[in-house]
Amino acid sequence: MTDLGRGGVGVSFTHETLPQRVVFASYEAAGHVADEVARLSATRPMVIATAANRALADPLVAALPAAVRHDEVVMHVPTDVAERARMVAEKHDVDVVVSIGGGSTTGLAKAVALTTGLPIVAVPTTYAGSEATNVWGLTEGGRKTTGVDARVLPRSVVYDASLLLSLPVPLSVASGLNALAHCVDSMWAPRVDPIDQALAVEGIRALSQGLPEVVREPQGIAGREQTLYGAYLAAVAFASAGSGLHHRICHVLGGMYNLPHAQTHAVVLPYVLALNVPSVPASGQRMAAAFGAASALEGLQRLRERVAAPRALRDYGLRETDIPAAVDAVLAAVPPNNPTPVTRENLEDLLRRAWDGGEPV
Repeated sequence: MTDLGRGGVGVSFTHETLPQRVVFASYEAAGHVADEVARLSATRPMVIATAANRALADPLVAALPAAVRHDEVVMHVPTDVAERARMVAEKHDVDVVVSIGGGSTTGLAKAVALTTGLPIVAVPTTYAGSEATNVWGLTEGGRKTTGVDARVLPRSVVYDASLLLSLPVPLSVASGLNALAHCVDSMWAPRVDPIDQALAVEGIRALSQGLPEVVREPQGIAGREQTLYGAYLAAVAFASAGSGLHHRICHVLGGMYNLPHAQTHAVVLPYVLALNVPSVPASGQRMAAAFGAASALEGLQRLRERVAAPRALRDYGLRETDIPAAVDAVLAAVPPNNPTPVTRENLEDLLRRAWDGGEPV
């Protein structure tokens, strides 16, 4: 794989930017959501938000035309859950889907859009980043299937950092590190180009500055805004660059063993970075500079210590006996241009270290 870290003479690439409107303003979500729905000439919205997010969603719903509420949201979007949401949309002749929540909520809205073509207005309440991608995912029988489709890209995203003030610090950390994984994976993903890398590097800088502020002052808006900004850049880079080894691993683990999405990404990230970065030293130098560290791995590990990051997959339900089957499933999904060749031996070592929280090497 070519290391695009330095750019320069001989660089040649094709970059496609996804068409999407983004509104970023704290404490203004209700008005902006109503405006974005009106821009689509929609009058029959379906609002997807969990019962736990009802307090956040109510002021936004109050500003909309009469809306259908739907709160059955399940992690990894099981196909039967998606089908019930589609039936609700059809029954009420919905003309726009408004998702208010994290990655699972956005994922369910995407599942509805995938088969109906309905536009989505997304209002993120975590740093998941799904709202800025055209990637969908559905789970059935312990297998998570993902794909790319223009119909699932939200037409508009309303970012309001004040909606994240109630997100608990541990979940904020896991979600922010999930966003950081989008950045890191985008440095060497299958369709990476210099634009993706520029977005990813700036995303790393913003996230590495914002997340410690969130931990230090959970009710401070500045840290939340910086982290949310970084998460958006991460998602845009990821949408263009594609799914690299890190995400292939985490999708397998999530689908097969129902592990929590953000925490799984947060745990696995340093091990994939340690595996790949020696093969792309220029990219590693750019990431190190974004972290403000001597090396990318040192910067990541220092950040993880500062924010008390999730450490081991065994803490989230993965059993040691699950690892061999996971290795088989990941090997079948490894991107062909991963910087470091992936073997059964180094992949099993990676997963065992991630399972027990050992040092990434």
